[in-house]
Amino acid sequence: MKKKLAFILVLTTLTTAFSGCGSADDKTSGENSSHITVGITQDLENSLDPHKAEAAATREILFNVFEGLYKPDSNGELIPAVAESYELSEDGLVYTFTLRDGVLFHNGETVTAEDVISSIESCAGTNGDTPLIPAFSNIVSIEETAEGEVEITLSERDPDFMSYIASVKAAIMPADQTDADTNPIGTGPYKYVSRSVQENIVMEKWDEYWGEKAYIENVTFKVCADSDSLVMALNGGSVDMMAHLPVSQAQQLSDDFTVLEGTMNLVQAVYLSHDFEPFQDERVRKALCYAVDRQAILDIVSDGKGEILGSSMFPNFEKYYMPELSDTYSYDPEKAKELLAEAGYGDGSLSFTITVPSNYPQHVDTAVIIADQLKEVGVNADIKQVEWNTWLSDVYSERQFEATVVGVDASNLTATAMLSRFSSDADNNFISYENPDYDNAYKSALVESDDKAQTELYKECLTILAEDAANVYIQDLAEMVAIRKGYEGYEFYPLYVQDISKIKPVE
Repeated sequence: MKKKLAFILVLTTLTTAFSGCGSADDKTSGENSSHITVGITQDLENSLDPHKAEAAATREILFNVFEGLYKPDSNGELIPAVAESYELSEDGLVYTFTLRDGVLFHNGETVTAEDVISSIESCAGTNGDTPLIPAFSNIVSIEETAEGEVEITLSERDPDFMSYIASVKAAIMPADQTDADTNPIGTGPYKYVSRSVQENIVMEKWDEYWGEKAYIENVTFKVCADSDSLVMALNGGSVDMMAHLPVSQAQQLSDDFTVLEGTMNLVQAVYLSHDFEPFQDERVRKALCYAVDRQAILDIVSDGKGEILGSSMFPNFEKYYMPELSDTYSYDPEKAKELLAEAGYGDGSLSFTITVPSNYPQHVDTAVIIADQLKEVGVNADIKQVEWNTWLSDVYSERQFEATVVGVDASNLTATAMLSRFSSDADNNFISYENPDYDNAYKSALVESDDKAQTELYKECLTILAEDAANVYIQDLAEMVAIRKGYEGYEFYPLYVQDISKIKPVE
């Protein structure tokens, strides 16, 4: 008990950030059902163009503004959006989409086939640019074959193609728009109004939305990067809803809130840079896996909530998830010491830095506990907290790091969304992982036409990641969503999505 209390005191001290999220006197929609203020732990990316969105926290907010030809619902089903239907040729190469009549962009212009073609070409790189969705490099042609009908032809069959079509990154945008970075124009239930960097993003209900209209008129997403003041902002009335809350903070909320529980649908891990020499030795990587007590992390960080993971897939991806991989490395500090000695680090000479985004208290807290656990096997891990934009540029884009604690999510409902990043030639392989066996299994899965055989190949990929200790896998974090009483209708998605259009005032 004393050790757990000490951890909590350390976590409370170290979990700090760089900006606040309003004062308790900043009353908002708790007193006004036509407006809701939603706290977010980080600002959106510099560009608001959905085709360029890399961060899950950006995509989950832009989901309210943008739609693709299809989109996912809260059950994980792909449903018609800008298109009302599609047909697939017998050879699986030609998708013919019939566009929905009368869909309007937020600028009042009607969506046309030209807009659809321009948007998909932008994602596919068929306009001469770099493909923004790698899977779309499979597209041979996009053309209007009849009024309100768009035909997309692939070079090879891809059973996951519709999942990519339904992602926010494949959103339909006006063909003639030149300011998408700062003025997002979509077809979703909410339209963009304004943005104050590091402060908020404001949206309003789109009254001309083609589908079921949103219930709440105005939404403010308020940046709450200061975790210390977050509970005060909620209890004080300046924030009405917050997702991704740490369990410890959810437990501090007043009776004014309903707290909903799910999982975040991500893979939290200590992601290791394989460019860092010690981590090129699998004995070192395996030692770290044996040295980390994942159950203790769950107990301390999230009161035992969450799901322990052993590879790069989370439980809600039931088709591919392999719970048995969680047992690949049980907690065994003596085995860790033995492997470190074999690798030449038995003298306590292994030191590295864990770079962690400061606005995610769960990741910071996890890093603190891991650093403490690693001391028990003679490994020194320093913790470096950075702002989110710095993490994106230095760690994710430039790969200038040794280790990081973060959660990786899926941008769409496909196995490739989780596994493509570990292919040695992938642009988003930010850990610089290289394994010929993995490459072969992954590439074989991409071209396998039999669903059962393809699933087994993806599971082979997951097994390789686990057994090779590509990373130190921890958990799928508990997802705690706090929503002020007086609102209802929040729905969990099997993806990173905050669908505000479903929320409504209690009558």
